[in-house]
Amino acid sequence: MALFQDSLIEHLPYLRAFAQFLTRDRSFSDDLVQETVIRALRSVDKFTPGTNMKAWLSTILRNHFYNELRSRSRIAAYAAVPRPMGQIGEQEVHLQMRDFERAFAALPALQREALSLVGASGFSYQEAAQIVGCAPGTVKSRVSRARTELERLLGQDPATPGPISREPDMPAAA
Repeated sequence: MALFQDSLIEHLPYLRAFAQFLTRDRSFSDDLVQETVIRALRSVDKFTPGTNMKAWLSTILRNHFYNELRSRSRIAAYAAVPRPMGQIGEQEVHLQMRDFERAFAALPALQREALSLVGASGFSYQEAAQIVGCAPGTVKSRVSRARTELERLLGQDPATPGPISREPDMPAAA
């Protein structure tokens, strides 16, 4: 049991990041992680030592996320939490990150989930497919569509109105 608990603690940063990707809401993601840990501890007898604990925990978290959405009758995507401005010299990075967050939040939930599992969490298509309960080809398709849509959203002309628009340039100081 101690080895299981150590491994569970080791995966907490990943669980927090995955929950944040799914929810886009810090409070809800913290609740998801807490409930995932509780469920994992209750189901320690169902975990097979030597298997992929990260995938097992991801499945628990994901299933709980969708159960919560159904029980709350909230199917809409959660908006990104506004971030404070960075230090001088970091404005461009801040703008790029904000644009990415907006574009990522604009993706359909299933595409966000697939991209976060494969792109950010490092799961193979096969592992991600097992986590979400679909065929690997479906995961590949979702990832491909998500990447294509992100490229479209992030590569658009800043003057073009749309979900990702930059603030107008500030006039030069005299």
